[in-house]
Parts: sequence; structure tokens; C-alpha cells
Amino acid sequence: MHEMVERMKKKDVRALARAITMVENDHPEKLDLMSDVFSLKKHALYVGITGSPGAGKSSLVNRLITYIRDEGKTVAVIAVDPTSPFSGGALLGDRVRMNQHFTDDGVYIRSMATRGSLGGLARATKDAIRICDAYGFDVIIVETVGVGQSELDIMKIVDTTAVVLTPNSGDVLQIFKAGIMEIADLFIINKADLHGVGKLKALLKELVMMSATDEYETSIVKTITTENKGIDKLWEKIKQHHDYLYSTKEGMKRREAQQELEVYELIREEIWRDVRDFIETNDTLQPIQADSDPYELASNWLEKWKKEGGC
Repeated sequence: MHEMVERMKKKDVRALARAITMVENDHPEKLDLMSDVFSLKKHALYVGITGSPGAGKSSLVNRLITYIRDEGKTVAVIAVDPTSPFSGGALLGDRVRMNQHFTDDGVYIRSMATRGSLGGLARATKDAIRICDAYGFDVIIVETVGVGQSELDIMKIVDTTAVVLTPNSGDVLQIFKAGIMEIADLFIINKADLHGVGKLKALLKELVMMSATDEYETSIVKTITTENKGIDKLWEKIKQHHDYLYSTKEGMKRREAQQELEVYELIREEIWRDVRDFIETNDTLQPIQADSDPYELASNWLEKWKKEGGC
């Protein structure tokens, strides 16, 4: 693990790719690796791009990469794709739209399969971001699977969450009523050359006013990726929000809340791994049957795990 981290310090992209593969596969020494990686943290700018399928997220990310690279900054993209029902891997649809950047040494694009994880992300996404940060990328963009009303995990792992909408996205109130309004630091009205932009922006403004604070108000940016319009303003708004996070008390509170949540999730993962190993290797447990009481069975298994060294 230490050797791999040392190779990453020397900008060995193979070591970067291998480290991400190890966390994806839940390697037994993952926590040791991530502890070493965390010590190299360089505070890259983490940006999340989320929204419904067909909103143009991948094309938007492609344009944003170009704009950031023109400023001389390096970019890593974690593109989360639906799991293939045949191979179990990612379908790589996002990478196809970003193929013009494949030969650029300042851009790293990694597709990750959800592998059944809900929330629009893969379980290893957070670790992959940290690894890319330790490697030294200036900006890390996470593009989620096309999400609906309740897939809000992106807000837990990035600095700035941008929600992409389009004028033809239907009843916008349906999108907001389950939480996306609360996670958006920035709204992007993509395909802004379509009919209905004015109505959508007016509705967004009303919703933004209800959640605005004295220190920060969610921005609304219009983009047309096919014409490369609005990307400059989008990037400026992203940087403004990042400055807010690192220069105000409210921003600090939010980052501390994210850190607390991450610690709890790591503990939960380790406990579950221990419980799962105990269950899979213990022949004395009452087996599951079609008419088993799941509540009683779970209680009995947990009690036995505690008695035999789990706690």
C-alpha cells in the first residue's frame, strides 16, 4: 500500500488506477490505503453534476473540462454509470461523450458502476475522489447516474452540487418535493435554447428565494452545450460557492457535517463487514427459510455475533 502511494506521489497514473480498483473491490487493506491517501490531501475543488436522465450532464461536463483546462488546471472525472445486467460493469456511455480528452495528460476520466448502490453513486465514489485529490488534480468532477427524486448522496461527498434541468423536464415541482431543492448549490438550465426557459427560471427563482440565507443564495445558470454557451458563467459560480465554503462559518459547518457523516458511514461499513463474515462462516446459526420471521432472525444473529466477539 505504501509503495502504491509513493508511486502516486510521482504521478504514476497506473498506481492511481490500481488504487481506485482496490477500493471498488473492497480490498481487505482498503482502510490502510485510504489513511495514507488522506495524508496527501491537497484540497482539490469537488464538483457534483446531477440531474435526470437526458438532461445533458455528460455533454456539459465535456464542455466544462475544456474550459477548466484552458485555465491550466488539471481535471479528474468520476462518471458513475448504471451497472450492466450482463457484465456487471459500467456501460461507459459518459466516457464516449468525453473522448476528445483521452489523450490529454491533464485529464483523467474513470467510469464506475453503481453495482446496485442507490443514490446515484457507487459505494467507492468518495474514496475515488480522495485518491484523485491525493494524486494532485486541481478539480474533481463527479457525474451521477441520471437520478430521480430521492437519490441525494452526491451532496454528502462534494463541495458544490449542481443540479441540471431542462425546459422540457416536465413538472419541476415533482423534482423538488423530495429533496433535490435542498441539495442544490447551483441550478443549471441546460438546453436553454428550447421553449419554456423563462417559465422554468421564474419557478426556480421563487424556490431559491424560500431557501436563501444571508450569506448564500443558490445561483441559476443557463447553458447551451451544443453552442458552448454559459460555461464561463457556470465555472465562475462554482468557484464563488467554493470560496463561500472556505471563508464563512456556514460553509465550515457544512464541511464539518459532511466529515461527521463520513465517519459514521465508515464505522457502519466496518461493522457490517464483520457481521457478514461472521454469518457466512458460522454453521450454528438458525438458517433462513421461506416463512422465517426476519426480525427475530436478525435479532438472534446479532445477539450471537455480540456474544462471540463481535462487540
